[in-house]
Amino acid sequence: MTHFAIAGIQMYLGMNNNIEHIRARLDVLMHLYPWTQMVVLSELAAHGPALHSAQPAGGEMETDFQEMARRHKIWLVAGSVFEKRDGRIYNTTPVFGPDGEEVARYSKMFPFAPYEVGTTPGEEFCVFDVPGVGRFGLAICYDIWFPEIARTLTAKGAEVILNPVLAHFMDRYADLSIAQATGAMFQSYVFHINGLGVGGNGQSVIVDPSGRVLHQAGTHEALMPIEIDLGLVRRQRERGLLGLGQPLKSFRDCKVDFTVYDRERFDHGYLNELGPLEKPARAESAPIPAAMRQAAE
Repeated sequence: MTHFAIAGIQMYLGMNNNIEHIRARLDVLMHLYPWTQMVVLSELAAHGPALHSAQPAGGEMETDFQEMARRHKIWLVAGSVFEKRDGRIYNTTPVFGPDGEEVARYSKMFPFAPYEVGTTPGEEFCVFDVPGVGRFGLAICYDIWFPEIARTLTAKGAEVILNPVLAHFMDRYADLSIAQATGAMFQSYVFHINGLGVGGNGQSVIVDPSGRVLHQAGTHEALMPIEIDLGLVRRQRERGLLGLGQPLKSFRDCKVDFTVYDRERFDHGYLNELGPLEKPARAESAPIPAAMRQAAE
């Protein structure tokens, strides 16, 4: 068994600097649950979805997070921040170790187009190791809708997928189903941590490597500490989910060349017919038939 305690924080966030509020909630968490070893915040927790808050890597908000990690001697997955880089803005998750040093950095590959505007997609996958514990992978919010990301993270050895979220749309039910399915398909723990207020509509979920929900938050502030067992991931990947399916091995052993990922060889004609990636326009009303108009007169 390899036990490791991870806590998600679901909290109200504003379109302003939320650092002091985060610091206060983290202090409460660590007072109540001092055995916590890693903390995961929600997407864009530091300042809400405000592009004007963007800072270069190592900016003031990140140094505040470093101080929090160092003070509590925890691994801190700092939700995400808007990062200025090379004249562009990225939605980036920094991870800090118990000594406050940055150990990983991931930029969201799939901004929620066409609604999330102004950010540039990242192009690098990100896994990092907690020595003596295991390997962790990062995916931000909408990234979880694309199994290619979870596939790559787990193929790189990730045993836990950390998924900071800012979700408040009516499709929230689908997010939750996908998070749960990701746990089972990729035999991984999934920490799908949402915010409240401008940070989302809550309902954070923590899933085990058989797809079972370990905790489902409501729509109020919540501290969610869970002790996971990485030994369960390893045994299940070796022996199968409930002694049955071994999907990571099946994918490894599959001889099919999935040409859908080859932009040169695959015919994308159908996908191209779907039109541009843009917000739907208001539907035009169908004309009223002449007979109905005459009857109404």
